[in-house]
Amino acid sequence: GASIVSSLIPIPIGGLTGVSAISAGDGYSLALMNDVTMKGWGENSYGEVGTGNNVTPQYTATNVVGLTGVKAISAGGFQSIALKNDGTVWAWGSGQYGQIGDGSTTDRFTPVQVSGLTNVLAISAGENHTLALKSDGTVWAWGLNNLGQLGDGSTTNRSTPVQVSGLTNVLAISAGEFHSLALLNDGTVRGWG
Repeated sequence: GASIVSSLIPIPIGGLTGVSAISAGDGYSLALMNDVTMKGWGENSYGEVGTGNNVTPQYTATNVVGLTGVKAISAGGFQSIALKNDGTVWAWGSGQYGQIGDGSTTDRFTPVQVSGLTNVLAISAGENHTLALKSDGTVWAWGLNNLGQLGDGSTTNRSTPVQVSGLTNVLAISAGEFHSLALLNDGTVRGWG
């Protein structure tokens, strides 16, 4: 079988051609393909690779089950997020803190739709929380909230998206391990968590 080794120099990832975007999570990776499907590989204890199981590790880049029409991807700590061309958001992997956004705290081995989110322009997955930027310039968040990284004025974990308080005219978002950032259209930045 395959073995786990480190590479001290860049090496090609086998079986990956026609890639349009990439994202690295906590020990695993995602690739968005030119045909708007996805592939994943690496650590898969929570199903974050999206192969339909939690067999780990996944040594080769494998198709994410049942996901097409994808325009953006983000790998978090152990949860994976995809934004589809229709403006909906899909998630899979660890759901312990509500990171899947479907109202549960269940791990998902295949993509499920994040509840109630439409017209999304951008996504960013942090360690255990996720941000989504909607076309109206508002930001929505879900998952772990122990340090206020969801920005809803609480430290309560959320298993469905909540609106970040008082944020409008947002151009870009980025989720970190325990904090979140938003770039506003006036060139200023807001942070929380």
